[in-house]
Amino acid sequence: MNTMTMPSAPVRADGAAPAADLTEDLIPDASPFRVWVDYFAANPARQRRLEREWDPSTPVTLTVRQREALVRSFQRFELGEGGDGVRLLAKARAAGDPVYTRALELLVAEEQRHSALFGVGLRRMAAPSLRAHWSDFAFTRLRRILGLRTEIALFLIAETVAVEYFEALAEAAPDPILRGIGERIRTDEREHLRFQVDRLRVGFADSPLLVRALAGLSWWVVAIGATAVLCVDHAAALRACGRNPVGYGVRALGTFRRFAGSALKPPRRPAGALRGSVALLGPSLDPTELRTGR
Repeated sequence: MNTMTMPSAPVRADGAAPAADLTEDLIPDASPFRVWVDYFAANPARQRRLEREWDPSTPVTLTVRQREALVRSFQRFELGEGGDGVRLLAKARAAGDPVYTRALELLVAEEQRHSALFGVGLRRMAAPSLRAHWSDFAFTRLRRILGLRTEIALFLIAETVAVEYFEALAEAAPDPILRGIGERIRTDEREHLRFQVDRLRVGFADSPLLVRALAGLSWWVVAIGATAVLCVDHAAALRACGRNPVGYGVRALGTFRRFAGSALKPPRRPAGALRGSVALLGPSLDPTELRTGR
């Protein structure tokens, strides 16, 4: 198959108009998360530029074994990235920060877009989508019983474990369109990790060292389990991209260690900051540059 249908823009998880159609002018400037609203609102322009570089007429260049491995992997990621975020957004609204909630709405829209991109890859490989998978079901059920801070921590763990997979796709997937999908997603996920760290820094701003240590320990247990599942369940796809699953797991846990350490590090407070205020990472890509394409 040498044709490809691009996904349509995602809708907001609460059923309202697409995020790109909503004005950001009503978002207060005082919040430290305003910069993230600006980033997520500008990012679709960069995403479209990357996707325009793809040539859907390029012949598929996969062996039978590579196709089978990548289909299995893409099916699982399409499910995992496709959540509507309704309960997560409800928790964010209940926390009382409308600016953070708006940024989170835009992030959920990006994750839905990632799911659609994995669907593009499946159609390129002439493969169907999955209706359900036990790993996605278990992760979703676990998230629903947790509070906002713990759920964000789970997202941080999942994304730190998976970002190396997107790196592998971008650098060595045995098909040019699949490499393009990997590149598109990894550039988003790098910023998603910084966003999750910023929210966790706020959530742990006034937590004592013991609480941080206990949280870090529990995160490590989950991260090791999640890494093991990914390395086993996606081993063939990793090998198709030239990655050794064991080496992948080591790198994935190294990525987790860096970002979790940043989230749990005792806060550096800006000069004159109120109690609970912390210095945030912010996006590494400037929203103005994303809009202009510089």
